[in-house]
Amino acid sequence: MKALKLAALFGALLCLAAPATALDLTKKRQNLPDLVLGNEDGNDFVVENKDIELEAGKAYRLRIVAKGHQEYKFYAPEFFRNIWFNQIVIEHKEIHGSGPPDHLEFDDPGEIAIEFVAIKPGEYKWYSQGLEAKGLTGTISVK
Repeated sequence: MKALKLAALFGALLCLAAPATALDLTKKRQNLPDLVLGNEDGNDFVVENKDIELEAGKAYRLRIVAKGHQEYKFYAPEFFRNIWFNQIVIEHKEIHGSGPPDHLEFDDPGEIAIEFVAIKPGEYKWYSQGLEAKGLTGTISVK
């Protein structure tokens, strides 16, 4: 019985110490190449860096940049549900929350950065709703 109490006490002490020694993954995030929708030369339907590879358990920052003059509605529902969002940054303003967004929308050229930790391995599709047939689709693979 004494050994059981000692083990319980040791376990409790470990739990109390864990937050103080835990690694903050968001401080060691990797900046990914920008995912760019459209370009400044008038081609609204080209995509730069449409396929992205990540590792589960690592933190990343992805800037999604609209350079074309379309209304881009960026959807990645399965991916958004399988990552932990640290923040969404728009024009140096941060959005924090406990759940994923439905989609990100660009009415004009600009950028939205997402900072996150990849959680669940898989291959996730992203697309710009209504522009899929024009090539505005890609994949985000988490290994």
